[in-house]
Amino acid sequence: MSQKAIDIKKEHVADLAEKMKGAPSFVILDYLGLTVEEVTGLRVKLREAGCEMKVIKNNIIRRAAETAGFPEMNEHLLGPNAVAFSYEDSVSAAKIIYEFAKEHKTLELKVGVVDGTYMDHDTITTIATIPSRETLLTMFAGGLLQHAKDFAIGLTLHIENLEQGAEPN
Repeated sequence: MSQKAIDIKKEHVADLAEKMKGAPSFVILDYLGLTVEEVTGLRVKLREAGCEMKVIKNNIIRRAAETAGFPEMNEHLLGPNAVAFSYEDSVSAAKIIYEFAKEHKTLELKVGVVDGTYMDHDTITTIATIPSRETLLTMFAGGLLQHAKDFAIGLTLHIENLEQGAEPN
């Protein structure tokens, strides 16, 4: 292999390692068995959510993962793999791939890193099933408002009882 080719590969490894360190999260996925149209559809969904998917040789992923401080990923780098990066929401890539895999059984979410923490298959799958930040905030706000609503209803009933001349309990 020529020195020029080696330098190009070193540059690819350095660029990928920098992306791995800088992105809020990234996941490794096995896309074997997907058609070109399905991969394109997955890329479009990821792009719409502020994510990016790249098909990269395992040796480059392996070296970049080691450089970025995630050597435990290397045992999962068998077969054709891609890397999906989330740039806006830490778990959006994992969520999209998880949902896409429900319809496309050959797609597999392998492992990932979320906010600098390595996650195995089970953990990244659990993270992918958590509702989005907006949904969680809506659920939280709804829970807070429910108590205020119940209190207001109780006060209204109490006032109505007082107006009807009933004795307060």
